[in-house]
Amino acid sequence: MDRYEHSVLLDKTKCTGCTSCLKHCPTEAIRISDGHAVINDSRCIDCGECIRICPHQAKKAVSGKLDNMKRFKYKIALPAPTLYGQFDNLDDIDYVLDGLKKIGFDDVYEVAKAAELVSAYTRMYLKTEGIKKPLISSACPVVVRLIELRFPLLAENIIHMLPPMEVAARLAKERALKEHPEFKPEEIGVCFISPCPAKVSYVKNGFADYKSQVDEVVSIKDIYFLLINEMSHGSDIETLCESGIIGIGWASSGGEATAIFNENFLAADGIENVIHVLEQVENGNIPTLEFIELNACPGGCVGGVMAMQNPFIAKARLQSLRHSLPVSQNFIDNSNDYIPEGYLFNELPQYKPITRLSDSIVESMRMLADIQKLRESLPGIDCGACGAPTCRAFAEDVIRKRVSPDGCVILTAKRAEGEK
Repeated sequence: MDRYEHSVLLDKTKCTGCTSCLKHCPTEAIRISDGHAVINDSRCIDCGECIRICPHQAKKAVSGKLDNMKRFKYKIALPAPTLYGQFDNLDDIDYVLDGLKKIGFDDVYEVAKAAELVSAYTRMYLKTEGIKKPLISSACPVVVRLIELRFPLLAENIIHMLPPMEVAARLAKERALKEHPEFKPEEIGVCFISPCPAKVSYVKNGFADYKSQVDEVVSIKDIYFLLINEMSHGSDIETLCESGIIGIGWASSGGEATAIFNENFLAADGIENVIHVLEQVENGNIPTLEFIELNACPGGCVGGVMAMQNPFIAKARLQSLRHSLPVSQNFIDNSNDYIPEGYLFNELPQYKPITRLSDSIVESMRMLADIQKLRESLPGIDCGACGAPTCRAFAEDVIRKRVSPDGCVILTAKRAEGEK
């Protein structure tokens, strides 16, 4: 496949070569070489864990710029539900939505509204015969990429439902074309306001055979101060909110799962917890479940590294907002027993699993035996001094001829001492 374009990047000028990111990368995509971190593009899943953990702010999330929307004649904002939890003492979502129009958008289409529609069709999807359960949500692009790289056997469990961001983008453009026939489709642009760098990568790279309907992704951090300056608390705000408790709930871990109205679900957040759950599902060591919601960010999307506020504070603010909202403002036509094409995708992206050592089974078995043999000779303390996160990872790097076997400073020191 073509080169994957990432949104989590390294600033070498700030990197000191410490091993903080090395120890926390869920796909072992980071090595330390020549005094600074190096990110392996084929392994990176843009989870942002290295951004959270880096004490020197050497990792950064790169997103689009609001000025890029000037190329469109009609501009639509797609606010993620997480955006509402960024503001203190917010008692009405319309203040945020009205503020978005005041900073230059012609229309606003809530991702929370699309989330309520996706939830309704997910309930229908669960009743489909022949699907492999437990179904795993496809809403978090980090989780989808993680499964393809580390847990390819679970790819069949991923629900083929487009994330609310994509549904919102399509519906927003359809509404704009209907209400403003004077504009051509290419003159209408949609901008997703995101808490998550993985959404940026999703839009840049597409999703297998599916091309994203989103034209630009900007971070909540970049838009926060522009927005807060325009959020007036007077009586002249426009009534725009079209979502309810279900849609807003998607911002926090468990919100998507509870919206399927099925008790046989599991919700986990935080990349380490996500990996533990996937390992148990893969091993069959998990109770009978219908649906699994997994969020790479701690607390759910509120914990995204492009959000402004502490995720726990943001979650508390969202809970307070929910008290004044209906359960849902969006419903599907139950007379139809099928899911519209615009809510589904056909194929999953195909990535080379990181556990595959070679395209040849014979060569893979040989390399695996060599890795195990070298691993047994190493100290086994996973100190990271060699520039790899674990002794197993270092052994693999050696066998792949990426580094010298002399890279283990402890083993080299022992050999030198034995030669005296």
